[in-house]
Amino acid sequence: MENILQQLTQVLEERKNADPDSSYVAKLYDKGLDGILKKIGEEATETVMAAKDGDPDKIVYETADLWFHCMILLVNQGLSPDDVLNELARRFGLSGLEEKASRIKD
Repeated sequence: MENILQQLTQVLEERKNADPDSSYVAKLYDKGLDGILKKIGEEATETVMAAKDGDPDKIVYETADLWFHCMILLVNQGLSPDDVLNELARRFGLSGLEEKASRIKD
């Protein structure tokens, strides 16, 4: 499944230079960071609502939308899903409390 993230990232990279009238993603990039963040907020809300409804199919569908738009953000910022996966790997095996405490500065 990791391959789908790489394939999608490649398409998202290609859309950065596309005509906004040619693709949804290119149009979103053209709206800039605020437009991308607004869309992520909308998708996060829809994901929460799907979870509240308790419909597994809707939860999966809305989570896919949320992840997709988060990937657009990553690519827009010069990052990739691998950066997120590396961070998750770094945290793996750590207590959530330990990880949070390691981020607190005195």
